[in-house]
Amino acid sequence: MIGNLFTILALFFIAFVFWQQRQQAELAKIIAAKKCKQLDLQLLNIALKKHCARTPDGRWYWHSIYQFEFSSLGDDCYQGQLIMRGLSLIQVKVPPHRM
Repeated sequence: MIGNLFTILALFFIAFVFWQQRQQAELAKIIAAKKCKQLDLQLLNIALKKHCARTPDGRWYWHSIYQFEFSSLGDDCYQGQLIMRGLSLIQVKVPPHRM
């Protein structure tokens, strides 16, 4: 009986984490599209790069890094990064590109 309860709780937890990751991925795509539109760039692709527990500056918190590709003139490709903690945006990194 307790084993069944733990199994059900584990399934709910896995479903919750999956749902949160899907929501975060959709939000990251919207943020990348808005940033590219703001900078007059064309968004080509966005994908989850990795999950990390520690930031480059040494702070500990779980965050996700998304990598997106964009084009400025249509014949080139650059890669930027989105860093998100939960459903909040932490940082957008857009490398130098041709205008």
